[in-house]
Amino acid sequence: MKSNWKYILSWLLLMVGGFYLINALIMVGVIDDFIENMLVTIGINIILATGLNLIIGFSGQFSLGHAGFMAIGAYATAIITQRMSSEAGFLVSMLVGVLVAIVIAAIIGTATFIRLKGDYLAIATLGAAEIIRNVINNLKITGGAAGLYNIPQLCSWPTVYILVCVTTIILTNFIRSKNGRAIKAVREDEIAAEAMGINTTKWKLAAFVLGGATAAIAGSLHASFLQTISPSNFGIMESISILVIVVLGGVGSMTGTFVAAIVLGVLDTVLQSFGALRMVIYAIVLILIMIFKPSGLLGNWEFSLKNLTRHFGKKERS
Repeated sequence: MKSNWKYILSWLLLMVGGFYLINALIMVGVIDDFIENMLVTIGINIILATGLNLIIGFSGQFSLGHAGFMAIGAYATAIITQRMSSEAGFLVSMLVGVLVAIVIAAIIGTATFIRLKGDYLAIATLGAAEIIRNVINNLKITGGAAGLYNIPQLCSWPTVYILVCVTTIILTNFIRSKNGRAIKAVREDEIAAEAMGINTTKWKLAAFVLGGATAAIAGSLHASFLQTISPSNFGIMESISILVIVVLGGVGSMTGTFVAAIVLGVLDTVLQSFGALRMVIYAIVLILIMIFKPSGLLGNWEFSLKNLTRHFGKKERS
């Protein structure tokens, strides 16, 4: 328990320091509106990718349905804040999106985790996300294929930053708890875990539901910040983009997810001036990184004061 709190304290110190650093850079003019938009996008991607990493990296379940839960949060916020344009309305819409995502994730998880795993599970979750997107595409309240626009902008970079911190603390604390150890036991060997008395379906479902809830939070932030959404924003490519961040950072590493989201966010922004060549260069960079670092940028390494002390201690001895 003591080491767990030290780990959380490491993250808290990093987060508080990061907040004041960004605020100082904005005040002196180093960070302009363009870079601020990039930081918001990176923050939303971090929330999405850490939730997916919980499902894939820690519970060992291959899901491609993350964009569907993101869509639930986005449309909940868009619909409610257009009628209740206030901070309270934004919080209510986010809560509604999370609750709806939890219910739908529980239904999908209960129906799939009992019988499916691996590639079959990925296809099932992808199908579920497409069902969500097509339902949204055909509802009058969601604006159909045209989507919704003129959504009140009730989200700014401090809002995104705080929610990145909150979701990260919740996820890391869950992973390092007794429940998290049960989830990792299921990932390592489901049969052995079940033989030890662990309810494997329960813990796989718990990871899936928690990951879906964080995706709904990211969707709410996405809708409120961009002020316009459509069903096409939440297709298969969005789920794959989130998966790329998880794999690039290191499956099973929350720190790696942060690093990958930042690297890809900066890379995408820098390549904006290359026009049509942007995606080609982006893809080549991804291929090169995966060739020379197949385990991801950080593998399964995690940031903590203890790990940093050990790392630098090894350097001094060498």
